[in-house]
This record gives sequence, C-alpha cells and structure tokens, in this order.
Amino acid sequence: MTVRIPSTGPASSGVDDQDLDRLPPARFAYDLSTWKEITHLLANLPVSLFGFVYVVSVLVTGTAMTVTVIGFPLLAAGLMGARQLGRLERGRARALLGVRIDEPSPLPLGRTTGWLNRLWLMLKDPVGWRTALYDFIRLPWGILTFAVTLTSLFVLWPVLPFIARGLANVDRAMVRGLLSPSDELERRIAELESDRGVVVDTAAADLRRIERDLHDGAQARLVNLAMGLGLAKEKLLEDPDSAATMVEEAHGEVKLALQELRDLARGIHPAVLTDRGLDAALSSVASRCTVPVKVTADLTARPAEAIEGIAYFTVSELLQNISKHSGARSASVDVWRSDDRLLIQVWDDGRGGASLDRGTGMRGLAERLGAVDGLFVVESPEGGPTTVTAELPWRDRPAGSGSSGKGTPRKG
Repeated sequence: MTVRIPSTGPASSGVDDQDLDRLPPARFAYDLSTWKEITHLLANLPVSLFGFVYVVSVLVTGTAMTVTVIGFPLLAAGLMGARQLGRLERGRARALLGVRIDEPSPLPLGRTTGWLNRLWLMLKDPVGWRTALYDFIRLPWGILTFAVTLTSLFVLWPVLPFIARGLANVDRAMVRGLLSPSDELERRIAELESDRGVVVDTAAADLRRIERDLHDGAQARLVNLAMGLGLAKEKLLEDPDSAATMVEEAHGEVKLALQELRDLARGIHPAVLTDRGLDAALSSVASRCTVPVKVTADLTARPAEAIEGIAYFTVSELLQNISKHSGARSASVDVWRSDDRLLIQVWDDGRGGASLDRGTGMRGLAERLGAVDGLFVVESPEGGPTTVTAELPWRDRPAGSGSSGKGTPRKG
C-alpha cells in the first residue's frame, strides 16, 4: 500500500479539474446526473434574480454613497454578504453539478487591529468583488437557461440531456472561474493556516508530555528522596544502621531520578544531536533498537536545527515502531541531501501492513512533516517489506552554530 501525504497537510488544489471528465456521458435516457443538471438550470432564474437584486440594491447603493460617511461601511457589509452568497452557490454547484471547489480562506479580521484596517480589509476583498461580479452578470444567463430548459422539457425532451449538459458546462466554467479561491497565493494562505494549527497542537502535546513525565517520574522520585533523607536524619543518632540503609536507598533513588531526567532531556533534544550532528544521533538511537539497524548518512553539511530535530525524531519514532510492531530481523536508515531537500528512508523486512490509518503515531509524523513543507510516503504491503520515505526542505544552518562533516556507514 502506498500513501502519499503532500506538504500542503490538508491542502488541496482548490479546484478539481477532472470533475467534468468524471461525469457520465450525456445520453438520450435520463439519469440522476441529468436530472440534477436540469434542476440546476431551472433554479438559475430565481437564484440569479436574487443575486442581481442584492448586488444592485446593496453594493451599487453603497458605491454611490461613498461620498458620505456611511457609504464605505455599507459597501464593506455588502461585500461580506456577497461572500455568503458565493458560499451558497458553491454548495449548489457541488450538490447538482459535481463541481468540487475549496472554500476561500476567511478574512483575518480577528488578527487585524483598528476598525479602519478591518474596513479596508473588507473593501479590498477579491473574493467578495468576484462574487458580486458573478451575481451581476448571471441574470441574463439565468433567464436564458430557464427558458431553454423549460421549453426543451416539453418540446425537445429527446435531446434535452445533451442541451442540459452543454448549458451546465457553461455554469461549471463560470463557477470555477469566479467562485474558486483567488489564486495560488490564496490557497497557500489556507495551507499555512492549517499547518500553523498542526504545529501549535504538536507543541502543546509535547509540553503536556514533558509535564506529565516530570510529574510522574523524576518529581515523584525526588519527593520520595527528600522524605527518605528526612527520616534518615532523624534516625542517624538513634539507629545508625537503619539510617545507613535509608541513605543507600536514597542513593538508588537519585540514580533512577538522574536516569529519568537524562531520558527526558534526550526526548526533548538529545545532546549528541547538538554536539555531533544527525549521523551520530541516528547511530545512537539505532543502537537502542531491538532490531539490527544499518545507518548511512551522506551529508556534507548540517541542516538548520529545526530540520535536523524533525529528521531525528522522525527516524526515532519509526525505529520504535519497528521494535514494537514489525517483527523484522533487520532494518536500515539512509539519509542524504538532494538539491534543496533532505531525504530519509527507513526500511525493514518485517511483516508489513503499516498504514497512516492504524494509529496516531504515523499520522502525527505526516502532519509534522507537512507543517514544514515536507512529504511522507509509506510503502508497506502485507507480508513486507516496509519502506518509509520522508522528505524535508533543506535549510542551511547559520554560520558558527554547528560543525559539518560527511557521514559514514555505521552498524547499530
């Protein structure tokens, strides 16, 4: 099974250019898609009439009154209303014409300070203006399609499916041309907003995990240590042997607390990654895997710290999955740079069947990589082997922030 997660998260192209090609061909017999198209064409007249009246009464009036104080707020409110009309039209096209169009990203009014700035943001909204243009020019087309469809339904009903398909195709083109997101930049803004949400959620989850580990692990041991040392202090003169035993137990608790703190620090950001780079850090995490792992890192320089950290934790999570679930006898990790991309490939000869839908771990990795314009590809047929390929954008490390060096193959 192959699963490919594009860098853009939940991101999509905005308009599905193949929607029209996937429609069943028009034929003399009436089918469900034909009746949907006829319904859409007959509804064009009341819908376009309402849109035309709205544009003329609100937007044209607001434009004419811009010489007064209330003109600009009225025009801005009209454009916001036009946005809602566009949402309804996209829903109608989606239900009756099978056209899939992404919703434009909302205006960032909550992040804009000052009512003048918000007013200007609404006035220059390209989505609102294009929707207003759509509603304004649709009235003649709505009258034409209603008259032709209604007449053909009684006079030319044998060829009405072909007439309806032709008229509906014009409707599809108009919806795509005027009601789709503004351009690639508009879609990119929506993707970045989604990616930002993923990053915030991931950071919050990491903070909760660190807090939980500290509270349940090292903090609890240090509390027990303080209590034990307090009791030992009280018995130091009365019962030296018991006090010595308690001090010895406290010494063991100190060792365990230090080990838990080291493990926690390694989970936040391992020291070997900071000091020696990705090659040594991956070899270190591979040595803790229950399956023999061969690590090859072919890097002549170190990437930016954020990219390096994501690469490390991606490999660490994948190797943990191999240890727990794969049943593999051997595995390998390959890291290399190709132009402006950092590529990671983790392979194992286990039972296969890995999927993004079978747990939150792999899905979380895909979302984390998607948040930085990365890719995550899983190839894991039943019976194995499993190959996971991760791709990250290469960003150069600032001068003086770390050493560089070419990685060499290592056996974990």
